[in-house]
Amino acid sequence: MGLLARTYNDNTITLIFSGNLDADGSQSALPQLDKVIANPEFNEIEVELTNVTFLDSSGVGAIVYLYKRLIAKERSMRIENVSGQRRYWMIMPLPKTCPPVPGNGF
Repeated sequence: MGLLARTYNDNTITLIFSGNLDADGSQSALPQLDKVIANPEFNEIEVELTNVTFLDSSGVGAIVYLYKRLIAKERSMRIENVSGQRRYWMIMPLPKTCPPVPGNGF
């Protein structure tokens, strides 16, 4: 699992996930997610999932982990280009303020 962070302006950071977002991938992503959570510089976080080839409940858990902590700090998050494993996205405990934007295969 890969995770790359790109900034496009002073307010937004995009987290680009790739590969398997499973138990192992989620564990390896947590330190970088914690850095994003701890950095108040970015008020809006975009989670880009175009290159995620596999997602399981651990991956969903990592995204929910990020979301809950950002909301607690009055920051926003959006999920872009969701694909595959539709069942996880349908049960994901995110409110309507953070709906996943479908991509190919959704």
